[in-house]
Amino acid sequence: RGQQIGYDGAVMKDSELWRSASRCLAVLLGALLSLGPPAVNARPEAARSILFVGNSFTFGYGSAVRHWRADSVTDLNGDGVRGVPALFEAFTNQLGLSWDVYLETRGGADFAFHLQDKRPEITSRPFDVVVAHSFSTLDAANPGDPSALLSSGRELAALLLTRNPDVELYVTATWSRPDLVYGEGNPWAGRPIEAMGREVEAAYGRLAAEVPGAKAVNPVGEAFNRAMRAGIADSDPYDGIGPGMIDLWAWDHYHASTSRYYLEALVVFGNVTGLDSVGLGPAECGGYELGMSAREVLALQQVARDALSAAGVALARVEGRVPGNRGLPCL
Repeated sequence: RGQQIGYDGAVMKDSELWRSASRCLAVLLGALLSLGPPAVNARPEAARSILFVGNSFTFGYGSAVRHWRADSVTDLNGDGVRGVPALFEAFTNQLGLSWDVYLETRGGADFAFHLQDKRPEITSRPFDVVVAHSFSTLDAANPGDPSALLSSGRELAALLLTRNPDVELYVTATWSRPDLVYGEGNPWAGRPIEAMGREVEAAYGRLAAEVPGAKAVNPVGEAFNRAMRAGIADSDPYDGIGPGMIDLWAWDHYHASTSRYYLEALVVFGNVTGLDSVGLGPAECGGYELGMSAREVLALQQVARDALSAAGVALARVEGRVPGNRGLPCL
């Protein structure tokens, strides 16, 4: 009694053992205090909120995207549609990003409709980001005339700013429509298929440049044009789809195909987050669940990246799922 065996086998008195233990305890406590509070007490970064305002070109009419993952985003109108917003949510989720995604859409609607009938929904919370587009021809009554787009877009931006002075508004320039290009008597008849998309983007470019609160254009129409120029997608659905090419349009040659809505979502994702969609990889689960091949997924990711880079958007590289993970669930 009064003696203990140390870890090296030496005989130590109780008093010596106590002093040694006290010194060790003091060193340990000092080290713990220097580390600061435990990580479990750190508060996670709050999710950002994003609202999509649009029409059938947002909710994915004519495709499998329309009701895909219906529980992943919030439809403020209660129509049960999802579309491009659900794809955006899936992309961010796979990369560990935190976004609360909402949509307010109505088929055939322009900015004027949302301003007249949907103000309570649009201003229901101070959204951090809003992605919006108007009617596909800029003006349903006067195709190609940007006047109504500019005036209603200015009013929409002003409304959003009253709810959140720091809101980021991205306007989406939509695509060329074969039903308005091919055939006699159509507004863009006799002109290249790319022409309509370029004119629509020019109008949205004016809106982004002239209207306070508008941050940038999502160059979706240009991405579609780029896919056609690169030989990835067929430019004329009326004469059949070339071997190995993607059909960008739905059965009506007006709305988009599943692949095209996927490309739209990639462009929006890259522009809003500043991340290179190629990092999602060919195993990206949204494309897999919608029946797209790994080759098609990767090709569209590259088109989205190239379209945004050409528009001057600096994209950061990310690492997503590897090919061996293809087929695993998205969430």
